[in-house]
Amino acid sequence: MAKFGLSQSVRRVEDPRLLTGRGSYTDDISLPGQAFGVVLRSPHAHARIASLDTAAAKAVPGVLAVITGADLRAAGLGELPCMIPLKNRDGTPRVDTPRLALAEDTVRHVGDPVAFVVAETPQAARDGAEAVAAEYEVLPAATDLATAHEPGQPQVWPGAPNNICFDWEAGDKAKTDAAFARAAHVTRLTVVNNRVVVASMEARAAVAAWDGDRLTMHTNTQGSWQVRNMLASQIFRIPAENIHVLTPDVGGGFGMKLFLYAEHVLVAFAAKQVGRPVKWASERTEAFLSDTHGRDNITQGELALDAEGRFLALRTRNHANMGAYLSNYAPFIPTGAGTKVLASVYAFEAIHANVLGVLTNTVPVDAYRGAGRPESNYLVERLIDTAARELGIDRVEIRRRNMVPPGAMPYVSAMGQRYDSGEFAKLLDTALAKIDWAGFEARRAEAARRGRKRGIGLAYYLEATGGGPTENAKVVFAEDGMVDVYVGTQSTGQGHETAYAMLTSHELGIPMEKIRIRQGDSESLPDGGGTGGARSLYSEGQAILVTTASVIEKGRQAAAEHLETAAADIEFSAGDGRFAVAGTDRGVGILDLAAAQRRRVAAGQAATLLDAMETARIDSHTFPNGCHVAEVEVDPETGDVTVPRYIVVDDVGHALNPLIVRGQVHGGVAQGIGQALFERTSYDSGSGQLLSASFMDYALPRAGDLPDIDVDLIEVTCETNPLGVKGAGEAGAVGSPPAAINALVDALDGKVIDMPATPETVWKALRAA
Repeated sequence: MAKFGLSQSVRRVEDPRLLTGRGSYTDDISLPGQAFGVVLRSPHAHARIASLDTAAAKAVPGVLAVITGADLRAAGLGELPCMIPLKNRDGTPRVDTPRLALAEDTVRHVGDPVAFVVAETPQAARDGAEAVAAEYEVLPAATDLATAHEPGQPQVWPGAPNNICFDWEAGDKAKTDAAFARAAHVTRLTVVNNRVVVASMEARAAVAAWDGDRLTMHTNTQGSWQVRNMLASQIFRIPAENIHVLTPDVGGGFGMKLFLYAEHVLVAFAAKQVGRPVKWASERTEAFLSDTHGRDNITQGELALDAEGRFLALRTRNHANMGAYLSNYAPFIPTGAGTKVLASVYAFEAIHANVLGVLTNTVPVDAYRGAGRPESNYLVERLIDTAARELGIDRVEIRRRNMVPPGAMPYVSAMGQRYDSGEFAKLLDTALAKIDWAGFEARRAEAARRGRKRGIGLAYYLEATGGGPTENAKVVFAEDGMVDVYVGTQSTGQGHETAYAMLTSHELGIPMEKIRIRQGDSESLPDGGGTGGARSLYSEGQAILVTTASVIEKGRQAAAEHLETAAADIEFSAGDGRFAVAGTDRGVGILDLAAAQRRRVAAGQAATLLDAMETARIDSHTFPNGCHVAEVEVDPETGDVTVPRYIVVDDVGHALNPLIVRGQVHGGVAQGIGQALFERTSYDSGSGQLLSASFMDYALPRAGDLPDIDVDLIEVTCETNPLGVKGAGEAGAVGSPPAAINALVDALDGKVIDMPATPETVWKALRAA
């Protein structure tokens, strides 16, 4: 393979391995002597466990153990944690929802784990689970976010009156109220951000084994260290070094695989109890009932404008569904994560946001691709279109009029976020020209002649990346002549192996085919921040930069030893990966030097090795942004919506590999269109049953439902990291829902419609109109 420079569209090096079946996923892993676990789950949304008789289950041939919540409590195991210590508006702490990995006396959603059956075979474990005699006293359930917080509704937790677990605020309320008081016009809109099932291609799984007091777990995560640390500190209360978590290839995460789940605890505890490895792998309907869900907000928004149509202030009140339990990071998603982008790319004077966390008898909700930022962008872009319609101002002009100009950078938004760079109007104009916005009316007229209603919509989004304040990397020159790069992030399909190899090759002059990216091993580095919040390249990339710089510095000393000269005389050329004595033709390649130094050490001689490990400080997050434009067509007879055209113009900063960036945007847009038009998560209001618990009833978009997604990249270099990158993993999912729905509203002549705009919903809206 040639040595590629940065900014080239290099095909992903991991794809041949994955496409030819040579990937290794958690369910591919089998340990000698392993047993199999099956989770018995609650069939009720809310019930007291009247009795739980496991005697018959234990007598099933092949069953090794039946574990209950009482067993976990007797063993002193800790509870699944919520890691976000949120404060209410009045200064009091949020409500907690204490949760063992198995319910003890009350179940709070369909799918809540009740018992864990371990057996010699998966079928024996299933038979054992069916033999557990569980009796329930069914209780009233609250499953509807719109009503769960009203007086008189069933209580999910006794300590959360009206099912409110937190009442949080951010922004400047006094300044916002003052701006509204002098506004010439106020636009008000309530939007529904529908609950989605993550539905990753690979379901969750885990295999655990003990060796004395040391636990090894193979599981599909978005960061082995986070799962290790929570198991150690919160569950088993043992030193973190006693737990080894290994994450192999991962087939999709989207936020959902960040978390510590009950099943992680159960396979580990069961393996200790039966004295052999234990494996659990989710089935698809089980995933619908046990994986964290995403979104599920109802938000009231108010936009204050002056007489010239300039934005003065924004006021929001968001009811955010938390489900039955607070997942690891759930309270942060609609609060700290979501509200920081409410200002988007616009010059608001003030913003005030109020977020109420609502508990319901449903599957817990946590981060899903974008994690709060899509919800906020959706509200703002829907409000802007509504304001334009009410005021008779062109919807493009009202946006352009209120955008922060490039000359204002760095700019501090009304939510206190410091934007280092951005050319928002340039991206907007590029997108409009690319889709031929000016010529749309001709396309609308042509569609009308075919009996279709055609609409066009745009959304300008602003993302804010996330993640921890540090990241680690390690470079090791291996005995086989390869260079191993150990990283603290975790690819779940993004193309990390390619991007990191490109960066390492660029810095060290090593051919990409000689570089291996190593990930997922909690013992390979002291810590790792994992993947989430579109953080990987700007965080891990900086760690690779400081580590390769350390390699070069060690290489100078090693080259001085090898070439018998002073280190000060050694120069390094990344172009050909060569150390040389300045002003001479004497030199040595970096791979040959590493091998020579290893031989000297093996011979007992003193020698400097080139291996290095470093930690990078991540002082600033980034703000990817861009413009999405969608065209939709509606069949008035059926309500069916198609998307014939879709374009994106993105600023992700420096695009290290534009091919991978475009692929990431394509995937995000597909998920956003799925949420906007297809994906309805439906609970029965009486029983609390999840009615859409399989792909027979839950509609993911198929290839034929999606248009060719045309992505242009305009690079506005990020000023806060040495790579100039801004993050691209979540951007597609942030801009697409408002673009699609704004286009649909345009097609329906301004008729307000909520997501998901399924044919039934659209047909009813047309009939009502």
